[in-house]
Amino acid sequence: MAKHLHIISFNVPFPANYGGVIDVFHKIRWLHEVGIKVHLHCFHYGRNEAKKLEQYCESVHYYPRRSFLSNFSELPYIVNSRRHPALLQRLLQDEYPILFEGLHCCYLMNHESLKGRMKIFRESNIEHEYYEALLKNEAKWWKKFYFKFEAYRLQKFESVLAHANQIVTVSEKDAEYFKQKFTKNKVTNIPSFHENDFVTTELGKGDFILFHGNLSVVENSEAAKFLIEKVAIKSNYKFIIAGLNPSSELKECIQKAAKKNITLVENPNDETMNKLMHSAHIHFLYTHQTTGLKLKLINSLYKGKFVLLNDKMLHGVDVGNECIIANDENSFVQKIDELMLKNFMPEQLEQRNEWVKTKFNNEQNCEKLLSLIYS
Repeated sequence: MAKHLHIISFNVPFPANYGGVIDVFHKIRWLHEVGIKVHLHCFHYGRNEAKKLEQYCESVHYYPRRSFLSNFSELPYIVNSRRHPALLQRLLQDEYPILFEGLHCCYLMNHESLKGRMKIFRESNIEHEYYEALLKNEAKWWKKFYFKFEAYRLQKFESVLAHANQIVTVSEKDAEYFKQKFTKNKVTNIPSFHENDFVTTELGKGDFILFHGNLSVVENSEAAKFLIEKVAIKSNYKFIIAGLNPSSELKECIQKAAKKNITLVENPNDETMNKLMHSAHIHFLYTHQTTGLKLKLINSLYKGKFVLLNDKMLHGVDVGNECIIANDENSFVQKIDELMLKNFMPEQLEQRNEWVKTKFNNEQNCEKLLSLIYS
């Protein structure tokens, strides 16, 4: 007998080209692969309906986000703006388990009509900590106020997760946080799903250092500026910054850089981005925020040669000997100088292959998720 599952997504998860939607889309892809009938519910904004999702889902439903007026509520804006009466009506048509993707989608988590249903919460960030980190990096006073108020509301709203049967986190560090707040045996760590089903790293050498990510996100934009202003200026090697929607401020920062060893690749398509990731000699990963699991880390390990990062990128994730760590500008420059002289060798590729099998394996993680939902 076929197994069915409702998934409530904070946005349309295709194209899978940034953070959380990558996890959602490739989770759906693998659930379909093992025969689960997925009923997908998407709150969409800034994205079109995606026919591709029908290839993997039994049904797909779209709901508009509510207006900015949803901010005038005790509920967090990211939650209050994602509620629609049609969603509850559809959920009540059957008794299938419900997977809530992120705190954003948990408006119905404690609804009386869903009492007794299997409810799974999928964490992508400890949201109030994420908003507090955004607050620290924001200059505009009105955005600072919004981030502070939203962080307060999110921390208060988090108690709704007591109504979840299972809490599934993206990192061990986040799992420890939720185990302290809720019943320990209902918290499980399953890393993010991703596009890579096997390692495609190329041997040998590249001639540039790559920084990639969604450049419209403040966290990534600030990290790119650190690379430009603190690291690239002290290096004689070539750097490429590639990603979605870079701000005019970031473009100006690149144009004004004292050294002209930085190239911006704006809104690359999948083919271009894959080529860059495979060709780069070093993947440069940096963050000011210790929140969530960085999907760019997984992609870099599956596609890249050497991965150079600061310890905040790891956020409690064990990467063994697969990454090189530096935490200040001089250490980054020194490591770059050392790594650019090395080849990525066959024995390193073999080690990488063996390591990812035990950490970020989509098939194993899908089986783990299913055991939680249908046990």
